[in-house]
Amino acid sequence: FGLLAVLTLASFYERGYFEPSEGRRDSELTSEAAEKLAYAFENRLNNLQIRGTGSVEKVLADDTKGRRHQRIIVRVGDEQTILVAHNIDIAPRVEQIKANDKLEFYGEYEWNSKGGVIHWTHRDPDQKHVDGWLKHKGKIYQ
Repeated sequence: FGLLAVLTLASFYERGYFEPSEGRRDSELTSEAAEKLAYAFENRLNNLQIRGTGSVEKVLADDTKGRRHQRIIVRVGDEQTILVAHNIDIAPRVEQIKANDKLEFYGEYEWNSKGGVIHWTHRDPDQKHVDGWLKHKGKIYQ
């Protein structure tokens, strides 16, 4: 299984599977991201830079242990939700976000048993990681 997963993942990277190409309509990006996230969840993948869109299910209380994170549960497919953990010590808080709002994201996916987490949704002050972002009601937070 290990070698097959590595070869499959390498093939997806070569084809740009985890990076939606520019010029696609929102509906295509949403569908493509949902497929990618479902694949990543099913195969317990980590460290995947991904862009997507979803509907806010719930805004949770901030995680205040260590670096502070705004936590948002986002539905990305019929059967999958993800937790977006947005570092508010580095980036501004997403303003006035609520259930059913559309949230676009670009960050790093990490597998967990609840659907996964998207983090690194901000600029990296050390410039060692790809910059991420969140977009809500036309405003970009990074």
